Amino acid sequence: MHARLIAFLVIVATLLSGCGYNQIQINDEEVGAAWSEVLNQYQRRADLIPNLVATVQGYAAHEKEVLTRVTEARANVAGMKMTPELVNDEAAFAKFQQAQSELSGALARLLLVVENYPNLKADANFRDLQAQLEGTENRITVARNRYIDAVKKYNVSVRTFPNNLTAMVMGWKTKANFTVENEKAISAPPVVKFDTPAK
Repeated sequence: MHARLIAFLVIVATLLSGCGYNQIQINDEEVGAAWSEVLNQYQRRADLIPNLVATVQGYAAHEKEVLTRVTEARANVAGMKMTPELVNDEAAFAKFQQAQSELSGALARLLLVVENYPNLKADANFRDLQAQLEGTENRITVARNRYIDAVKKYNVSVRTFPNNLTAMVMGWKTKANFTVENEKAISAPPVVKFDTPAK
């Protein structure tokens, strides 16, 4: 009887080790940690924006439309629920990505307008904020890349055999990932035209 129990436990342990349960859990934790870092960096950027807008406003108050767009884009991002569950909802994740993209675009327009104001570009506070913003954008890129890698690893683990059987039983699905915003524009080959010299 004792030998049968040991044999049964060995068989169960072997089956469980081959089902991928633990690996899926490890991969899920890595996705959660990477997602937290993405949110942390986006929050850091959002926290810099009010000071940046206030500094620019002091020099370029009549650029109201650009400043309003940045403020509205930031408010739109701040109004979103950014929870760990967001990665499990593809539609909500797409909305999150769109809101962050709009904020990035608004910030880019703001920094382009700044080029017209040499006194503002020379302001120490503005230069400091701009440097922090650039550093944060780099951190966002790194955090997004880590998240993309973690999601890839997780999604492969829940889609390959025999782990996919465990995932199906447990109800685990693939997680949403960042995508390229305008894939058609990127995939289109560039058009190069040379003017022919007049004869």
